[in-house]
Amino acid sequence: MAGRFAPRSAPRGAPRAAVPHQAAARAATAAADVLTREWTPPGPFDLRLVVGPLRRGPADPTYRMTGDGTAWRASRTPAGPGTLRLTARGGRIEAAAWGPGALWLLDRLPTLLGATDDPDAFRPRHRLLALTRHRRPGLRLLRTGLVMESLIPSILEQKVTTDEAYRAWRLLVRKYGTPAPGPTDHAAFTALGLHVMPDARTWSLIPSWEWHRAGVDAKRSGTILRAVRVARRLEEAAGMELPEAMARLELIPGIGPWTSAETLQRSNGAADAVTVGDLHLPGIVGHALAGNRDADDEEMLALLAPYEGQRHRATRLILLSGHTPARRAPRMTRGDIARL
Repeated sequence: MAGRFAPRSAPRGAPRAAVPHQAAARAATAAADVLTREWTPPGPFDLRLVVGPLRRGPADPTYRMTGDGTAWRASRTPAGPGTLRLTARGGRIEAAAWGPGALWLLDRLPTLLGATDDPDAFRPRHRLLALTRHRRPGLRLLRTGLVMESLIPSILEQKVTTDEAYRAWRLLVRKYGTPAPGPTDHAAFTALGLHVMPDARTWSLIPSWEWHRAGVDAKRSGTILRAVRVARRLEEAAGMELPEAMARLELIPGIGPWTSAETLQRSNGAADAVTVGDLHLPGIVGHALAGNRDADDEEMLALLAPYEGQRHRATRLILLSGHTPARRAPRMTRGDIARL
């Protein structure tokens, strides 16, 4: 484990309160300071598979995976904005972090990367699942411990195409978020264009016409506004068991089982959070496990019943298997309310 975590002490004789430009300079310096840590996974580990669910589209401003396999993630932690860089090297994970949230991110590094996950708890009863787990032994379920950063993009994804949702997330985060802390003197980092998502108050102040320009209808924007008003209570769900966490999120009108599952899979590492109400998943699961591409939620849950406690992991393995039915209908039509 490496890293320098102690804050710099003020020079002897320094005034108790700095003038604004001095405070700004110190903040810029702190954002450029780097803390590092290493973690050795307890078994096979595939960084791309583990952190991949954090990616919301190819141009997600909060997440990047570079060509050399390095993952970058910008987060709004309870301690403030932070940027985390993850690199797999020699059987270990090397992490570097910047910003006020750097220590928070590094302290939770093993948990983020699935240290509390138990892949051995899964017992495949279908050849496809057994074969996929054998081919993808590095899959672990991550746990960010941050609810809102997964909840808001999940709300944006409700009943629209993924392209529409990714575009809305990208536009809103870039416009109302803040540039991510990091080594801004390095051109490669600057080129990533990482941003930290807005805080709850900023989300609440986005004008109605800006939601419209981003292609977000009143139903989804209204759900987000209701959620950010009680963001602190919703963040508490990160420490709850799955049934209680889902109940907490679903107290908000507009948040149902689909959205709560998509959120808690990431924030809580919920191995049993099944995404019900999805347009495609029941058919994919039905096709993979029973040869029925027309399965509905009820049949999907019946097929996944033998994996209770691990049903989300089972669906991840099915999706990773590539054994999905051929498309036989046109894609969902993309809407663009910004033109209305």
